[in-house]
Amino acid sequence: MNQTPPAEPEIEPPIKILAVDDDPQIIAMLKSAITAFGFQCDTAADGVEALAKAQKEKFAIVLTDLTMPRMDGMTLLRELKNLYPRLDVIVITGYAENFSYTDVIKAGACDFIAKPFNIDELEAKLRRALREQDLVRKLEHISMCDSLTGLHNRRGFEVKLREEIARGQRQNYPVFLAIIDMDKFKSYNDQHGHQAGDEALKSLGRLLLSHTRDKVDWCCRQGGDEFAIILPYASDEQARAVCRRILEQYRLNPFGETTLSIGLARFVGSPQNNLEEDIDNFVRRADEAMYRAKKTGGDRICFDDSLPTD
Repeated sequence: MNQTPPAEPEIEPPIKILAVDDDPQIIAMLKSAITAFGFQCDTAADGVEALAKAQKEKFAIVLTDLTMPRMDGMTLLRELKNLYPRLDVIVITGYAENFSYTDVIKAGACDFIAKPFNIDELEAKLRRALREQDLVRKLEHISMCDSLTGLHNRRGFEVKLREEIARGQRQNYPVFLAIIDMDKFKSYNDQHGHQAGDEALKSLGRLLLSHTRDKVDWCCRQGGDEFAIILPYASDEQARAVCRRILEQYRLNPFGETTLSIGLARFVGSPQNNLEEDIDNFVRRADEAMYRAKKTGGDRICFDDSLPTD
């Protein structure tokens, strides 16, 4: 089985910070300093403008004053944390403010800067918040990554499936799920040893990645010899075609007598169910289609009733 070439190094997107203050001189100073630190900086004169910008662009950090017209910093903080719970907000507080450090932290701020402040303090607090964000991302990746294949593990599968279904419902696009099981894997593993079995699983993982869309489809290892692919933004025929390509490619370079059984289903919601019930039903239907393929000899694809007859 051919290995996919090493991926190109990813270019990190620029770090964007939103500075919010109604004082033009403060805003000019903040923008100049943040740009000098190597970050991109957008500005807003009050909470209303800041909230509108946060809903259109993705910011790593929002840096906001407290006392502003139309919408003050405390209200902005609460609104942002309600909409984007993981967004870091640093509050700039004056000694004469009605809100204490404890108040802003309880409201969800990750840090505060007391006026008057110096540029070194500003840079240190921004970089500390960014380091913590990076650490959280790395820990999340580790917790959702299968150590053998590098694909998402079961937890990663559950997170991505829920995200894609929720997004698909909001944006009105279909989501498909393929469940893939390696037939006769136990016999192959027993005959050739665990190291050979691990190589077979890693190779199948590479095959799935090579026949799916980067950063659109999600390839996962459920555990053992069972894999899954989440396919959003696809038509019935495109989802079928992905499964066919995987099956056909695997047939060219199988591991011993192993084959693949694939079940494919399309997400269908029900007004009688909540989202979690619909997701459970979706997974069950894809799983049942895969078991039909396995029970009828394997080395084939079975489609759930949610897809038209092939």
